[in-house]
Amino acid sequence: MNIGIIGTGNMGTMLVEALIDGKAVSPSSLMITNRTNSKAILLKDKYMGIRVGANAEEVAAQSDLVFLCVKPLDIYKMLDKINPYLGAEKCLISITSPVSTSQIEKKVSCSIVRVIPSITNRALAGVSLITYGENCSDHWRTAVEKLISKISVPVCIDEKITRVASDIVSCGPAFFSYLLQSFIQAAVKETEIDHETATIFASEMIVGLGELLKQGHYTLPSLQEKVCVKGGITGEGIKVLDHELGEVFEHLFQATHAKFKEELDKVEMQFSNQ
Repeated sequence: MNIGIIGTGNMGTMLVEALIDGKAVSPSSLMITNRTNSKAILLKDKYMGIRVGANAEEVAAQSDLVFLCVKPLDIYKMLDKINPYLGAEKCLISITSPVSTSQIEKKVSCSIVRVIPSITNRALAGVSLITYGENCSDHWRTAVEKLISKISVPVCIDEKITRVASDIVSCGPAFFSYLLQSFIQAAVKETEIDHETATIFASEMIVGLGELLKQGHYTLPSLQEKVCVKGGITGEGIKVLDHELGEVFEHLFQATHAKFKEELDKVEMQFSNQ
C-alpha cells in the first residue's frame, strides 16, 4: 500500500516518524510533500527511501491512502486540488478536528476517515481518535485501524465529544508540560535546587507515574491516596492545590471550546458556499 502525507509540519512529521519507527510502513511506501518542501526533504534525508512529491496533486495521484495534515481553513481548497486524483477505491484521512467527515464527503468520493493523533504517538504510545465517514468502506475501516494500532491505541469517538477528547488526548501533553515546567520553576525559585536537577527529577517522576498507571498498579485516586499519608507533607501540598487551582480546568475547557466554535463556524462557511 502506497501512503501519501500532505503537510509535514509538526503533526505530519510526527506521523512520518512514528509510522516508520513503529514499522507500520516502509520508507519506500511513503510519498510526502509540504508547502515549504525543505521540511519534506529533511525527512527524506533522515529516512532513505521516502519520496518527495512536487505537490499535493502528485502525492494524491501516487497514493492509495492519503493523510491530509494541513490547517483547518486550508482543507477546503486542498480538497479541490486533490479531488481529481482520489478515486472511489482510495482513502483520505484528515487529522484536524474542526472539519467533519461528512463535510469532506461532500467534496470527494473516496473513503473518508478523521484521525486525531497525539504527540505521544511519536513514542508509539497514547491514543489516536478515529471517526469514520458514513461511506467509508469496511476494507478501509479495517486497514486504517490496523495501521494506527501500530503507533497508538485507536479509539472511535462520537462526533459530539470531538473537542473535549482532543483536548485530553492531543492538547493534554502541552497542557501538562506547561504545568510541569511551572512546577520545576517554582521549585528552583523557592529552594536551593538547580533547574537542571529539578528537570531531571520531575521528568523521571512523570515517566514513572505513567508506568504505574500503564502497568495497572494504581488508579489515579488510589495513587494519590497511597502517597498522601494523613497529616503528612504531601497532604499539605494537596491542600494548596485544592485551594488555588479552583476552576482553572473548567476555564481551560471553556476557552478551547469557544475557539473550536470559532473554527467550526469558519469551516462551515467554506463548505456551505460550495
